[in-house]
Amino acid sequence: MAVHKLLVDDFDNDDYLLLAIHCAIDDYRLAYLLNQYLSINLKRYVHDLDFEQASGFYSIYQWEDLINQASWNLISNICIKEEDDKAVVGSLFESSSKVIKKYNLIPEHKAVKYFLKIVNDDFKVNIKQIISEIQRIPQVVTVYDVNIKHLKSKNNLIFN
Repeated sequence: MAVHKLLVDDFDNDDYLLLAIHCAIDDYRLAYLLNQYLSINLKRYVHDLDFEQASGFYSIYQWEDLINQASWNLISNICIKEEDDKAVVGSLFESSSKVIKKYNLIPEHKAVKYFLKIVNDDFKVNIKQIISEIQRIPQVVTVYDVNIKHLKSKNNLIFN
């Protein structure tokens, strides 16, 4: 009888490109500018990404390119939440003190404000041209390709 082995790597599906975008503008403004410069049509998704392990809500913009069979997602990497201060909860002198905390969807890249995820099975997307077009946006400081094989928290990017 033949022995069949299934490796965990057989199910590891990295069929997307990930671009890190550094800028200081709001997500809706960046989505508008990406639509203008890349001739795409990103629209705000109905629900934000909500992860228990990531402790926050992250905005997401989507566009389905039916011609090239690609899916584009602009994802916020930063979530800023106001929480109760743990030092004053349950203490002898309780007060309503709030603390502002910052969480990242991808903690390995804390300085990145947004990620552009492009899902395309055929990889007909010209990544160098996309990076070049995004760099033309005056509000964007830098943009670069992220190697997804080295991401520890790449499961946070699985949401479709």
